[in-house]
Amino acid sequence: MRLYHLLFALCPLLTTFAQDDATWLREKGTLIFHDAFEREEDGNLAKAIGNGWNSATADRVPHIKMSDLDEGILKIASASKEAKHAAHIHHEAGFADGGAVVRFRFPGLNKAETLQLGYVDRETTTGVHAGHLCYGILSQSSITLTDQKTGIMNLENRKRRDDAVAKKEKIPADLEALLKTKSINVPYKADTEWHELVLVTEGDEMRLSIDGKLLAKHRSEGFAHPMKRWFSFLVNNTVWIDDVKIWKVR
Repeated sequence: MRLYHLLFALCPLLTTFAQDDATWLREKGTLIFHDAFEREEDGNLAKAIGNGWNSATADRVPHIKMSDLDEGILKIASASKEAKHAAHIHHEAGFADGGAVVRFRFPGLNKAETLQLGYVDRETTTGVHAGHLCYGILSQSSITLTDQKTGIMNLENRKRRDDAVAKKEKIPADLEALLKTKSINVPYKADTEWHELVLVTEGDEMRLSIDGKLLAKHRSEGFAHPMKRWFSFLVNNTVWIDDVKIWKVR
């Protein structure tokens, strides 16, 4: 009986620890941006999506529509070949700890649909290529969490890798071992249904959940970067986005 009462008393505390990250963001954070895409886009250029969104790739191919707002859905169809880069769409964020809640769907228009989303700080130019910090990457068969700031986008690491590739040599063993610590990859079976994805950073940990279930988490020093200035999508082919919320916890 005493054990029962003890467990009953602990239940609220256990529930708190068990909460999913969407709840963590709502209860501990401040909503700093929300978009349901209920409008029409204005052309094909960098700011065509509106509401503060920008594209780092749209102006490369101004004659190709890569972002279509259709009945409240942002339909991204990257002209990766023509632009020589995946569609890169971003919005101001601004937090150390926090995250994004995204309702997304792979529409099944391409066999290898992927969604890469995460955080960038273009003001961090010293030692980091284009300010790329950290990402969650969904493919048809896996989820990857990667610290790019201290991994492959670190300029020294990047140069050593590229030099080895140019010489058709193996990547140095110490660099290969380091890069392996910067990412985690777990199995995932994609489908064409709508899902809610939550991607958060808390200290040096990144976590990715889908439909309230934690699917991947990883610790790496780059996740603790003090200012995630941009929230970004990188899309190689097609993906649909229905709703985006960005939350700041710290």
